[in-house]
Amino acid sequence: MSERGKRIFLGICIVIPFVLYCVYYYSIMIKNAPYKFTEFDAITLNYGLGDSLVNRFNSKTGDFWYITERDSIVKTTVKLTQDDLLYLHRKAADLGFWDMPELISGEGNLGYKKNSPHYYLEYKYQRKTKHILFDTEYNDNPKIKDAARQLIDEVSRTITDAQDRMNKVRN
Repeated sequence: MSERGKRIFLGICIVIPFVLYCVYYYSIMIKNAPYKFTEFDAITLNYGLGDSLVNRFNSKTGDFWYITERDSIVKTTVKLTQDDLLYLHRKAADLGFWDMPELISGEGNLGYKKNSPHYYLEYKYQRKTKHILFDTEYNDNPKIKDAARQLIDEVSRTITDAQDRMNKVRN
C-alpha cells in the first residue's frame, strides 16, 4: 500500500468514527434537553418587599396584579406573544437560569429581609419547573446576582412592553 493510501485509511479509521459518535452523542443530548421551548407552559413573576410578594404576573392566564404608588391594587390582563416567550426562554438559557440555586439570599433559609425587594421567578414546562427566590440584598456571588437581576429585569421589561402594546391597541 502506498504512503498516501495509508494516510487515507488512517484518516477514515479515526475521523469517520469520531464524527459519527459526535452526531450520535449530541443528537441524544438535544433530544433529551431538560428545558425545551416546545414544552414551555408559563412564566410566573411575583415581587414585593420582604415576604409580601403582592405584585404578580402569570403568562398562562395573563393575570397581572400590581400595586400603584397610592397603594391600590390594579388587576389587568397582559398577554405575551410567542415571540416574547421565546425571547425570555432564550434569555434564561443565556444567563444560566437553569443552573442558579433556588434561593439567592444571604439571610438564612427564608431569605427575607424586612424592607428589601424580593422576586420569585418561575419557568414552568410540561415535564419540569425551575424557580428562584431572589433577594436584591444578596451579595455572596456577584455573577449569580447580576444574572438573576438581569433576567428579572428582562421579564419585567417584556411584561411592560406587552402592556404598552395592549394599551396602544385599545386606544
